[in-house]
Amino acid sequence: MDVMGDKATLFGTGRFVQPVGTEPTRDEMVDMGEAAEETRLALAAQSGDAEAASVLGAILLRRGDLDGAEPQLRAATAAGDRAAANNLGVLLHQRGYAEEAAGWWRIAAVAGSAAAAHALGRHHRERGDEPAAEYWLRQSAEQGHVLGAYALADLLEHRGDVGAEHWMRAAAERGHREAAYRLARALDRTTGHEDETAPDNAVVEAEQWYRQAAARGHQRAALHLGAILEKRGDLREAGRWYLTSAKDGEPQAACALGFLLRDAGDTESAAVWWLRAAQEGDGNAANALGALHAERGETQTAERWYRAALDAGDDNGAYNLGLLCAEQGRTAQAEQWYRRAAYAGHREAANALAILLLQGGDTTGAEPWFSKAAEAGSVDAAFNLGILYAGRGAEAEGLRWYERAAAAGHAEAALQVGIARLREGDEPEAERHLRCAAGGGSAEGAYRLAALLDARRPPEPAHELGETVQEKTECEEWYERAASQGHRRAQVRVGMLAAARGDVVEAARWYRTAAEAGSRNGAFNLGLLLAREGSEPEAAVWWTRAADAGHGRAALRLALVYARRGELAEGQKWADRAVALGPAEVAERAGRLRDALREELTA
Repeated sequence: MDVMGDKATLFGTGRFVQPVGTEPTRDEMVDMGEAAEETRLALAAQSGDAEAASVLGAILLRRGDLDGAEPQLRAATAAGDRAAANNLGVLLHQRGYAEEAAGWWRIAAVAGSAAAAHALGRHHRERGDEPAAEYWLRQSAEQGHVLGAYALADLLEHRGDVGAEHWMRAAAERGHREAAYRLARALDRTTGHEDETAPDNAVVEAEQWYRQAAARGHQRAALHLGAILEKRGDLREAGRWYLTSAKDGEPQAACALGFLLRDAGDTESAAVWWLRAAQEGDGNAANALGALHAERGETQTAERWYRAALDAGDDNGAYNLGLLCAEQGRTAQAEQWYRRAAYAGHREAANALAILLLQGGDTTGAEPWFSKAAEAGSVDAAFNLGILYAGRGAEAEGLRWYERAAAAGHAEAALQVGIARLREGDEPEAERHLRCAAGGGSAEGAYRLAALLDARRPPEPAHELGETVQEKTECEEWYERAASQGHRRAQVRVGMLAAARGDVVEAARWYRTAAEAGSRNGAFNLGLLLAREGSEPEAAVWWTRAADAGHGRAALRLALVYARRGELAEGQKWADRAVALGPAEVAERAGRLRDALREELTA
């Protein structure tokens, strides 16, 4: 009796109860199925089925059972199976028999195997035979093999062949993520993605390829996609891609994510990502951590991270160490770090070194560093060179550097060029540069622009005090901008214009602001305004402040006030002061008043 047969029948009837927990799992069922399939293939191969032997050999090869796979693949290859010939080449290559592997790949490739042509092309390229490599890779690529297309593109790009883009695109379109990434990078380089004038379609296409590669898990593509989105202002999506790339181990993405979080106000989370990136050797992240600790006053920790940045090859570390030492008054060490960064080509370090040398009185040593920094593109260094040459009396050379800095948007340099053009009588050019200076935040630039416009406008009819006129001219708007930035002469001028419009309250506000900041003209004008309003005692207080600061008209006003009050000695004292201060017209009037008061006192 067949015991196994009876046992199976009895199990099927349910008369034998199966033990609990012996029911096979899904994985076990899959393994059982694969084992059954392998058994079937083995039996078929034994009976001379070449296709079965080829498939079985491929299964064993994938599993890593080279000894079991080799006889099956050789048998199938002998029967003319090209897939088996390709896989036999792979097996032999893994065993270290490269030349024998190439022979089988050649047989398979000639028979039409795209995979074998790709492998054979790679083999020839590794040995430096580029013509043969190109031939076989092209055979593979033209048959639609994605790896062959990518390898061919890589070979052609290495040579600088314009045909590389076609095959890189072909591989990318078939889903090769590295090809998609490299195609996007190539588009970035050819169109200048950072250039605002780059063709929109090319920029969009580069983004699409980055997106495709990133979606397939390419961490560098995710980093670049995040950078594109951040520049566009899509910060939320940029953060998602930075996070994806950072989690995959890309330190630059972790660093970029940290800056994004810092800008959003989450400094603590930013520090976590910077730390992760810095520990992976990202110098930029180490500098960011250093700056964070420096802001907190933790200078030792800051210095440690700056040194870590320097060790990572980031010259900003040396520059930041210089800044840290300079803030602490460690001038010699600051100079040492600035020099290290400057010699490495750090332009702002060269500028800082020059400033340090200039402050120490070493003008000769400072000049070449200013020049080096300016030639490297430092706008501040160009401006500083302008100051240096102008201070020596070399106005033309100084103006040249001012113009260079102004062209790069330096507001104070634009102011200096504007002033120079005014001296030359070139008002249109002066106005253009003064507008640049004022627009760039220069209070003096705004004031001088306002004065230039003010001189051109026709006189306006006078208004009674208290009669408010709402309309303001452009020059008054520039005066107000300068005044709001603390420019005292502008504050006085805004007060005068407000008074001319009849706006007493506004005029008094600006005069008082200027006077409290130390403007003697502001104090004098505030006194005039108060006197007209009947507050002569308070006016005298402001005139006293103005006169003490050297304002002759204020001293004359005080002399008149005290003379009217009958305080002749005090009046004579202020008349003497007015004579000394001038100007000539005031001195003449004050002299007559002083003589009259002297006669009264001696009568």
